[in-house]
Amino acid sequence: MESNVQSALQAIEQASDNGALSGSAKENIRVWLTESRYSDYRQTVIDHINDNNWQTLDDVFWTIIPFGTGGRRGRMYPIGSNAINDRTIGESAQGLADYVVDYANGKTDLSCAIAYDTRHQSRHFTELCAGIMAAAGIKVYLLDDYRATPQLSFAVRHFQCDCGIMVTASHNPPSDNAVKVYWSNGAQILPPHDSEIISRVMNCEEIKCMPFDEAVSKGRIEIATEEIDREYLAVSAACGFPGPRDAKILYSPLHGVGAEAVLPLLKHDGFDEVEVYGPHEEKSGDFPNVPGHVSNPENLAVFEAPIQYAKASMCDVILATDPDCDRLGVAAPISLDASMDWDTLDGNQLGCVLTDFVLSKRSEAGDLTPEHYVIKTLVTTEMTRMIAENYGVRCVGNLLVGFKHIAAAMEQEGPDTFVFGTEESHGYLIGQYARDKDGAVACLLMSQLIAELKKDDRSLHDYLGDLQRKYGYHKEKTVSLFMEGSEGMVAMKRLMQAFRDNPPKRLAGLNVTGIRDYLHSTHTDIASGKSTSLDGPAGDLIFMDLEEEGNYVAARPSGTEPKIKLYNFTRLSPTESSDLKHAKQALQERIDALEKDMRAFAQLNS
Repeated sequence: MESNVQSALQAIEQASDNGALSGSAKENIRVWLTESRYSDYRQTVIDHINDNNWQTLDDVFWTIIPFGTGGRRGRMYPIGSNAINDRTIGESAQGLADYVVDYANGKTDLSCAIAYDTRHQSRHFTELCAGIMAAAGIKVYLLDDYRATPQLSFAVRHFQCDCGIMVTASHNPPSDNAVKVYWSNGAQILPPHDSEIISRVMNCEEIKCMPFDEAVSKGRIEIATEEIDREYLAVSAACGFPGPRDAKILYSPLHGVGAEAVLPLLKHDGFDEVEVYGPHEEKSGDFPNVPGHVSNPENLAVFEAPIQYAKASMCDVILATDPDCDRLGVAAPISLDASMDWDTLDGNQLGCVLTDFVLSKRSEAGDLTPEHYVIKTLVTTEMTRMIAENYGVRCVGNLLVGFKHIAAAMEQEGPDTFVFGTEESHGYLIGQYARDKDGAVACLLMSQLIAELKKDDRSLHDYLGDLQRKYGYHKEKTVSLFMEGSEGMVAMKRLMQAFRDNPPKRLAGLNVTGIRDYLHSTHTDIASGKSTSLDGPAGDLIFMDLEEEGNYVAARPSGTEPKIKLYNFTRLSPTESSDLKHAKQALQERIDALEKDMRAFAQLNS
C-alpha cells in the first residue's frame, strides 16, 4: 500500500504541474492519501488517480465543503472533501456531538432529535448520524420514516433536546444531500454555537459510531415517530382560524415528505376535498415527474401539468411543498372560473396575502396590540411592513437572509407577541411550536383563506390585487447567477467586490443613489460620496438603492449553493397602481431591464 500511495502522490504532483488538477485539490488529496483518519477511503482515491479521473478528483477535492447555512450541503460522491459522503457527514455529526458534550459541562441526560427526507442515502446518513450521537452518550429521538423539516424542529422542542439533525438538501437537485443542524430551541444554529461547532467539524480526527441496531437495542435510539405525528398535529392544527372549509384542493408533495404532514392536518381541520396530484405522489429522490428534476415550488414549471389537471377537475387551488416540506408554492385560478386561466404567486406575494390574512383574523378577534409583530428578512418585500403597520403592529425586518434569523428575532422580541414570519423564498411560520418555516401549516392557512374567498365569490388573485392597490404595486424577482467550481468561487468574490468598489451608476434607466454594504456596515451616498454607519446585521449583502422610492437591487452569495443571488425590487405608488394591468406591465418592463443590466454588469466583473 505504501508504494501505491507514493505513486499516487507523484501522480497528483504531475497532474497539478500539467494543469489537470488545481493546487487546492492536490493538497486535499494529499491529506486523504496520507492521514490515518481517511484510511478507509484511500484505495478509492488511488483508483481514481490510476484511472486518470482528474476532472472528478478536482471537483470533489478543490475545497473543503463548508459548514454553512445551518449545516453541510452539496453533491454526493463516495470520496472528497468537497462532497457529501460518509466522511463529511460523519465529521459534521461528530463535530456537533463533541460540542454538545463540551457545552453541557457535565450534564448527562443529553439528547438529539433526527429526521430525514426522501433523498438518496438519506436513511443511510441518518443511521450514521444516530450512531455517532449514541456513541457520544447522546440519546436520539428518531423519526423513523420520511418526515418534514418543521416536524424535526418541533421534535427538538417537544423532547427538550440539546440539538437536532435533519438529513435533507431541501429543493436542491437529486445529486445533492445535506445535514441541517439545529440547536436546543429548534432553530438552525447561530452564533456563538455555529463557529464552535464548525471548529470541531473541521478538526475532526476520529469518528466514533455505534452500530445502529445495537444503539436501538440498548435504548440509546428511541423511535418517536408516532408521538411526534400526534403532538405535531395537535399544535399545528391550533394555529388555524375558524371559518368555512369548502375548498377543492389539489396538493403536490413534489416527490417529497409533505403528504405525511399536510394531509392529516387538512383532514383534521375539516377539508374533505383534498387530492394528491398522482404524478408527484411517489416518494423518490430522483424527483422523476417534475421538469428538470428540480423539485422546488419556486420553479413555475412544476405547476404546468398540475394546472391542466386542476382545470379539468375544477379545483380551487394547487398547493405544492418542497421535498422536506418547509416551503409552500401556490397556483390559483385568476377568476372564479377554474376552467379558465391560472397563475402562480411568488414567495413575496404569498407572504403578503398570508400576512394580511393572519393579521385580519387576529384583528377580528381583538387580540392585537402595538407590541405584536411580524418578521421578515431584508430581501423580503417591504409590502409586508406596510401591511403590518396598517394593522398597528410592528415589523421586525432588519435581518439577514435565512429563516434562522427569523427564529432568532422571535427569541429576542419574545415569542408571546409573535404573529407571523415570512421570507421571499416561500418560507412561512405562525405559532410558537417550531423555530423554522413550515410548509404544512402554510398549506393550512392558505386553504382557510381560499375557502373564505370562495364563500365571498372572490379569487386569490382578487385578494392580492386589492393589496396591490392599497399599498402600491410591488413586484420582485430573484435571479441566480451560478458559478461552479474553484473558478466560480473566485468569480463570485470578484463580482461582490465590484459591487462594492465600482457599482453600476444606472440600472433600468434609474440612477443608483446609494449603496448599503452590510459586510462593512456602511451606507454610501453616491452624489456626495459620503459614507455613514449602517444600522443592521453584518453579512455579505449589498443593496443598490435607486432614485425612485421602493426600487432597489440586492446581491449576496448563496450560503448553500455555488451562486450569487440578485434580488430586484420595484414599486409604484398606490395612485399609480389603480390600473393593475398597466402597473403590472410597467413593473415587468422595469424588472426585465434590471435583470438585463445586472447580468451585463456581472458578465463584465466576474
